[in-house]
Amino acid sequence: MTAPALRPPGAPAPAQPLTVADFAARARERLPAEVWDFIAGGAGRERTLAANEAVFEAARLRPRALPGIEEPDTSVEVLGSRWAAPVGIAPVAYHELAHPDGESATARAAGDLGLPLVVSTFSSRPLEEVAAAATAPLWLQLYCFRDTATTLDLARRARASGYQALVLTTDTPFTGRRLRDLRNGFRIPGHITAANLSETAAAGAATPGAHSRHAFDRSTGWSVVGRLRAESGLPVLAKGVLTARDAEAAVAAGVAGIVVSNHGGRQLDGAPATLEALPEVVAAVRGRCPVLLDGGIRTGADVLVALALGARAVLVGRPALYALAADGAAGVRRMLTLLTEEFAETMVLTGHAAPDTIGPDTVLPPVPPYPARSHG
Repeated sequence: MTAPALRPPGAPAPAQPLTVADFAARARERLPAEVWDFIAGGAGRERTLAANEAVFEAARLRPRALPGIEEPDTSVEVLGSRWAAPVGIAPVAYHELAHPDGESATARAAGDLGLPLVVSTFSSRPLEEVAAAATAPLWLQLYCFRDTATTLDLARRARASGYQALVLTTDTPFTGRRLRDLRNGFRIPGHITAANLSETAAAGAATPGAHSRHAFDRSTGWSVVGRLRAESGLPVLAKGVLTARDAEAAVAAGVAGIVVSNHGGRQLDGAPATLEALPEVVAAVRGRCPVLLDGGIRTGADVLVALALGARAVLVGRPALYALAADGAAGVRRMLTLLTEEFAETMVLTGHAAPDTIGPDTVLPPVPPYPARSHG
């Protein structure tokens, strides 16, 4: 499976990328094939990976005649922080696979635009170094390790470094069966490390699937939310929620927010697309905490569709690495700027001066069958 919506064969590349697909095309040209597959691939037959984008493609927006809006205010408040737009960068491991400057470059780019970054447990740069490069909110994503001290130490380090929240990944007792990586015999290159883990905790991390099966704690339950909050003093969001039942459990456990996520289609192949799952989760939460979404966001219009169906904000993962591979920090700034500009334009065309007015009447919800995923 190739990158989504690549330009037609033989068509010249634009002088500046104009879409996420343009960044993807440039990244694919520059990255080793096995690294591209690790970043772009998903679990199993990649049905959920494809569905994440296809459901957005099936959504239809309702335009507003004579909207009377000069310049919309794209900013939104999330957990007490004001984001310049309802867009942040999702946790993705090993940014140095895309560019030598790694997560520090990503943090600088996001900070320049007033947008947040969620740093992965498997960051290739120490979380303190990323914090030094950041000027916008940082959250730290956590897995629960069998060695509880590893997890709690990461939480405490995040607080000490100025991170504003923890994002607990709840759908990964071990990583999904990713056929591209198995066929490629993929290993993280030796010069790239899990910079936030001790030598013992990182042992075997060069093969992510195998490492997760012996390092992650499969017995973890919802009580871990309270422990993380108590140890760090930080709010905890639950990432990987796709059902009302899990949303209720998360709220009962005291989460500060929920991220509707299927791990970018990299976990359970055949799980619903995140946009499909969003209304059910929002209905179950009943406004008790903010709901965010990741997976499949490729345009500013996608951002607006997610907000219309109840998300407070969205997170993008692969687009950040595509942009980082294409042009380092400048590429990430350009990609985030494109999404924000597209979002602002879509707000005007649908009659919204601020994100808080975007609601279900703005969109015709996607109805199956969904369009096939585009290929280059």
